[in-house]
Amino acid sequence: MKRIALLGATGSIGASTIEVVCSYPEEFKIVSFSFYRNLEKGKQLIKRLLPQFVAVATEKEALALSKEFPNVQFGFGLSGLVTAATMSEVTMVLTAVSGSIGLVPTLEAIKAHKEIALANKETLVMGGDLVMQAAKEHKVRILPVDSEHSAIFQCLQGNPRENVSELLITASGGSFRDYSRAELKNVGVKEALCHPNWSMGKKITIDSATMMNKGLEVIEAHWLFQMEYDKIKVILHKESLIHSMIVFKDGAYLAQLGASDMREPIQYALTYPKRVEIKQATPFDLTTIEALHFEKMSFERFPLLKVAFEAGRAGGTLPSVMNAANEVAVEAFLNQKIRYLSIEKYVQEAMMKHQNHPIPSLETLLEVDRQTRVMVNEWIKKGLFE
Repeated sequence: MKRIALLGATGSIGASTIEVVCSYPEEFKIVSFSFYRNLEKGKQLIKRLLPQFVAVATEKEALALSKEFPNVQFGFGLSGLVTAATMSEVTMVLTAVSGSIGLVPTLEAIKAHKEIALANKETLVMGGDLVMQAAKEHKVRILPVDSEHSAIFQCLQGNPRENVSELLITASGGSFRDYSRAELKNVGVKEALCHPNWSMGKKITIDSATMMNKGLEVIEAHWLFQMEYDKIKVILHKESLIHSMIVFKDGAYLAQLGASDMREPIQYALTYPKRVEIKQATPFDLTTIEALHFEKMSFERFPLLKVAFEAGRAGGTLPSVMNAANEVAVEAFLNQKIRYLSIEKYVQEAMMKHQNHPIPSLETLLEVDRQTRVMVNEWIKKGLFE
């Protein structure tokens, strides 16, 4: 039985993971999990999953919950996440938290020899070199959970890397894929959160619209599959049925396709290398597909995708700056403090002002992340681009 630590249990990935786990009680058990803001949902999960340990946001919440659930141990903050991920009972950690908070507990889990199912892009965006070195040193397997990386991972099975010439990451285009740059000037939060294909959290839905999500995925793919940036391409595929592809040196393409349902890549990561009959999934019938469309991705239309390639190639601390600035700007947009197009301006400005550290330590990465957040928040308060 795999005993799982689920970091980010109340988010969309967390919810899908719980559905998969509860479908196979003889195969999986969630022994620890974390949640942040959704207290009521978190309480429901404690009653349903009966975990040994739960990490929450604050000490106050941990104390209150420990009185309500005396048979469960509680922790809080970053130390709580680390405890949840490194418990001796845990054999696999599924990191589904959003943002840079996922880096440290993932690294600590690797050091504790836990298998990693990774749904937190920022872990590799910020600390790809550190994480992959740690995984190699401790002989820990990192399994991708994002649908795009799971697709590439599945396509690579049994195929030597030297035979692969390119990775093709597909993108739906997000909420505003048919908008011109001029039409984006006055779009609002409600419109931005209407993703045409997927039901996701607010932050990732905005990232999908700006194409920062694909930029993060490009950097993640570079580290997961040890592929040069010039060999990673992003193409627009509005149907979101082909989740990604690989291209072989002889010109052949291999694609993974299926329903837009995160339960499938989650289950593949949890059961790898086996394939198990899925008990809960969106019906998928090829005969209902009228057409599949593909378009070239425009850096002019989606400048944050270009920014992400630049940050990835530069390496060092620049991807951390990009990620931190984006997280702050997206949160500000969701709170209606800045305009939609200002997100990219704050990201670009932060990167332009940063002096890159080419081989950073973990401490340097975390400090750069902190400083960037402070700086961008100050700019937003002053209305720098409003």
